Amino acid sequence: MAVKFKSKVTGDLLMLTSHAEALMRVIGREPSVRGILQPEDMPAALAALRALPTEEETPPEPDEDGQVPASPSFADEHVSLRQRAWPLIQMIERAQAGGASIVWGV
Repeated sequence: MAVKFKSKVTGDLLMLTSHAEALMRVIGREPSVRGILQPEDMPAALAALRALPTEEETPPEPDEDGQVPASPSFADEHVSLRQRAWPLIQMIERAQAGGASIVWGV
């Protein structure tokens, strides 16, 4: 399933439900089918998203043998939540600049 974020001043942002729900929790929203992020709530949401750890700050996970891989190959490369948040950060910045809300599930 997917969640579609919409704003009057940006294009739509489509995100897998699991990723969208994780980001909703980061910005202090309970994951829900429908929601809204008002312009006055956007500075706190941006601060929370920007505070997500970078890939370098996240320790690599050990494999089944307990070994930490030296560097992942392209096929199993990990995408951090911070990287997944980038399109939402851009959307919030543009919506905030335009004084528009962001909605999802409508």
